[in-house]
Amino acid sequence: MDGGLNEISQQLSSEDRRQNPPQTDNVRAKTSTDCQQHCQLCFPDIHAALRELTAIVTEQKANIRALETRLKEQKTFILEELNKKNQEMSNFTLSQVEQLRKENKDRQIAFSASLMQSGHGHTGPFTTDITLTYRNVFTNIGNAYNPITGIFTAPLKGAYMFRISIYSFGGLSSPSTVSIIKNGEHMVVAHGQQPENFINSSNGVVLILEVGDVVYVRLWSGRRIFDNENKHNTFSGYLLFPL
Repeated sequence: MDGGLNEISQQLSSEDRRQNPPQTDNVRAKTSTDCQQHCQLCFPDIHAALRELTAIVTEQKANIRALETRLKEQKTFILEELNKKNQEMSNFTLSQVEQLRKENKDRQIAFSASLMQSGHGHTGPFTTDITLTYRNVFTNIGNAYNPITGIFTAPLKGAYMFRISIYSFGGLSSPSTVSIIKNGEHMVVAHGQQPENFINSSNGVVLILEVGDVVYVRLWSGRRIFDNENKHNTFSGYLLFPL
């Protein structure tokens, strides 16, 4: 009797378990689903994040390449400009050198001449003052002195030094006197007179000349000088410095 009851009880229990299974699996599944949803909410899609990061890196690379290109262009432009400036400075320096050479050449003014080219003899006396023509040219740098007229013409404004020397034989009736003349105006005199033997005299002066001013030497009327192969009578001048 008791054995029959137990068997019936076990059958009822089994049937009850089939109709009302335990809730453990459902709870576990629900918990797993909630966790997945929570993880999806907490962590973005890793692939989307990687795609976004890749796009940012690609953009940065493009920006870097563009920056490098601009820097290269700027470097090329700067080098070209420097080369142009260097060439301009080089050309300017050469031009300056040529200009200085020309200016220095223009400033090279000097002459020296004696009265007679050959032979010997007296010049004078004359009844009027005469301009002496020193025909034997030693030096004529700048060609400012004219041996045909005996006149020096200033090619540029400046301070010039001039010197004269005279020579003759003594004699109370024949003194020796010459003057340096600037633009028709008497400047300085070289004079000598004695009863016998030789007469020597010289003089010099610094003159400020404008372009075109003329300087020459005049023998006074009634006076005489003597010259020979020794070239005693000379007229010289040179530019000290331009003004």
